Amino acid sequence: MKKFISLLLVIMTFSLFTGCGSKEKDKTVDNTPVKEDNVDQENKEQKTDSDKVVHIKFFTGKVETVDLMNEIIDDFNKEHPGIVVEQEFQKDASNVIKVKFASSDIPDITTVVAQEYIDQGKYLDLSNEAWWDRIQPAIKDMCTDVKSGKQYRVASNMTMAGLFYNKAIFDELGIDEAKTWKEFEEDLAKIKESKPDVVPLFMAGKDSWTLGHLIEFMAHGVIKQTYGVTDSKKAFLANDDAKLQLGAEGGPMDSFASVIISGRDKKLFNDDFLTATYDNQVEMFANGEAAVISQGMWALSGILDKNPDMAENIGFMPYPAITDSTEPVILSAEDSAYAITSASKHPEEAKEFLDYLFKAENLKKYSESIKSPCAFKDVDADWGPIKEQVNNALSNGVNIGFSNECPSGFSGDDAGRMVQELYAGQYAASIDFAKAYKEVWDKAWNASN
Repeated sequence: MKKFISLLLVIMTFSLFTGCGSKEKDKTVDNTPVKEDNVDQENKEQKTDSDKVVHIKFFTGKVETVDLMNEIIDDFNKEHPGIVVEQEFQKDASNVIKVKFASSDIPDITTVVAQEYIDQGKYLDLSNEAWWDRIQPAIKDMCTDVKSGKQYRVASNMTMAGLFYNKAIFDELGIDEAKTWKEFEEDLAKIKESKPDVVPLFMAGKDSWTLGHLIEFMAHGVIKQTYGVTDSKKAFLANDDAKLQLGAEGGPMDSFASVIISGRDKKLFNDDFLTATYDNQVEMFANGEAAVISQGMWALSGILDKNPDMAENIGFMPYPAITDSTEPVILSAEDSAYAITSASKHPEEAKEFLDYLFKAENLKKYSESIKSPCAFKDVDADWGPIKEQVNNALSNGVNIGFSNECPSGFSGDDAGRMVQELYAGQYAASIDFAKAYKEVWDKAWNASN
């Protein structure tokens, strides 16, 4: 009997501890008791909700708009809890995009568009989107692919690029806007002699894209104004050497290299040509330490941020002609263009973000921030203090566009690096530079065709 009672007590004790152990498995969520299997179920539900959030990668090379775009993105993300847009900026975006397209890190939206990638089907056809009814017809034409007649990118703004100059210095020295590069050099020499503390023409040579723009606007500008918008685009796309004459003596590249070498030898540029940055360039002009810089409307906001009093003192003129047979040129083109990649897993959400970006109030804010006219007809933006100077420049120069038809294997940054080499003395003569440029161009064109 004693053994039986002892055994019964052991069994009861074991059962008691087993029951306590079972209760220890109970958990609480928001102070509400639930079994462990209920916790697992709720975790699964939370994970499922997280998986429903769509992440949109936005890739850009526009340094001037990074902060502003982050503000717009933050507002969008707050209003659209199911979508998270993330911006990535790369200074050398035209080359970085090559790596992205060759990997799995392909953005959903990008500001980098090249003809080769259009031909390869890398971008979505945006031709049927409702945005175009609100956009200036001329900008729609600029966004139209010559080969297919479709639109793979949409531009929110218009931009101009030329030469910013200090009106006070020009007026003091009796300098008028030059029509030819020879006249322009004479004006720069006068500034150098009369104002030794002022850089006649300040270049941001460390940032290769600024030098690549010189080729786009000055050298390619010869071709663009000679053959017009459509025929010059076709010539670039077909690599029509009879029209391009890239490696020819007296051709656009030879003439361009000649003026760079001449300006260097006459010390009309800043001594730190190869190490000065875009920020240095903007600051020097804003502070009155540079008489002239080569830039576009995208630089205007930076200039005025550094020196608001400069607003009344900014002149704007076309690039003087670098050959005897041509006229001054000025960039008048689409700006802030966006494309959605065909590899995007979330094209509708990407379009939803562009819909938000293209709201009139956002475009007004964007245009007034970057000091660039809006391409949308229903947006009235007070974009800048030099509208009159810009309109005069557009009237006084042949209007040209960007060189979007260049082979993607030879970007504007690549071209700019060749200008760095030219300034550093790597090419003995201007024709050597022209021939080297044609060789690199042809190699890139052959690789993409």
